[in-house]
Amino acid sequence: MFSGSEGDESVAEFRRLYDTVFPILFRVVYRITNSEEAAEDLCQDAFFRLYEKKMVFPNPEEAKYWLIRVATNASLNYAKRKDRERKAYQKAFREDIRSPETGESALLKKESKEEIQEALRKLPKNLRMVLILREYGELNYKKIGQVLGISEGNVKVRVFRARERLAGLLKAEGPFRKDGSYVP
Repeated sequence: MFSGSEGDESVAEFRRLYDTVFPILFRVVYRITNSEEAAEDLCQDAFFRLYEKKMVFPNPEEAKYWLIRVATNASLNYAKRKDRERKAYQKAFREDIRSPETGESALLKKESKEEIQEALRKLPKNLRMVLILREYGELNYKKIGQVLGISEGNVKVRVFRARERLAGLLKAEGPFRKDGSYVP
């Protein structure tokens, strides 16, 4: 898996990589797909590809970035497909998309999360991706730059712009506190 590894050592390295990277990968993919089941499947698929192709990387960090790229692309494709399916289903059945009320506080919390996710979806892809990798993937600017193939300075600019736009979208869509919680 990594240059110079063989046999049992390779399996142990794969296991260490899996244990280290899976939680980060899951957070990123979950934020894109909004589904725990899909996120777990997509992350598993990324690791399966890595193992199946018997890819060789100079170090675990390079493998991590490759996994993030693969899983991010797969999750973006999944999200697009699900959005198309949802729209087709709603159009075909004229389904009422409102969720049943389960109490005022639960409803407000759910609406707040949905509004934030919707605002995040409205961001251009280049801004949305840096924000997801930064906030949910917990990657630093340098690593985000490596994953996306852009400079660290460009990452900083994009994160700043993404946060500004997201704040603007949230202000325009409803009353939120600075911490992002909903104010009735």
